[in-house]
Amino acid sequence: MTRTAIIAAMPGELKPLVRGWPHSTRNGIHFWAQRTEEDEWIAACAGAGQAAATRAFAGIEDGGPIDLVFSIGWAGALRPEIASGSAHNVAGVIDVRTGERFHCEAGAGKLWLATSAKVADRAEKRRLAATYDAALVDMEAAAIARLAAMRGIPFYVIKGVSDGCNDRLPDFNPFLRPDGRFRLLPFALLSFVRPWYWPALLRMGENSERASQSIVEALREFLDGQSLDA
Repeated sequence: MTRTAIIAAMPGELKPLVRGWPHSTRNGIHFWAQRTEEDEWIAACAGAGQAAATRAFAGIEDGGPIDLVFSIGWAGALRPEIASGSAHNVAGVIDVRTGERFHCEAGAGKLWLATSAKVADRAEKRRLAATYDAALVDMEAAAIARLAAMRGIPFYVIKGVSDGCNDRLPDFNPFLRPDGRFRLLPFALLSFVRPWYWPALLRMGENSERASQSIVEALREFLDGQSLDA
């Protein structure tokens, strides 16, 4: 049986993919599983950041060895031509903290993804694009890439764009807990008294929903091209 891991940060990133799959939680990690006689698909999310992604990976691995792993979820665009709501197969991942570069398996895309330790604002997006020639930024993929490389597991990344490179958004970083969970109520209260952010946040919400659906479509198309069954 082939065990495929699909790791994201937030449940909303996985929602269109795992609709109807059995769901469980353990040690603060959300799990969804779909099984056939030949394949087992396990999706998990534990929060934002590399530490949370590592916990999600370990949680899946507790159930047995992983044969294939996907890092999916929302990412910020670092280039103006990268459309919000679109999804992209990634050629490789750069860990901004260490400078490490991890290539995805052959057949992936051409764009590179930078994994940052924080949510990138407009200035940081410009810096990442110039320094690393990356097109997208997230907070988790490098951890999954490193774990996959250590185990010799095929690794792929499909990211959906939730926000553009020039979007003016509030600083999300103070609302991320050390465990990677988002403090939604304090953020909502802060946003409520800053109406100038409302249009951008509404667009981000709409773009995130479209991006999640685009990820599922890109994943299915990719798997069909690789002659694998989803």
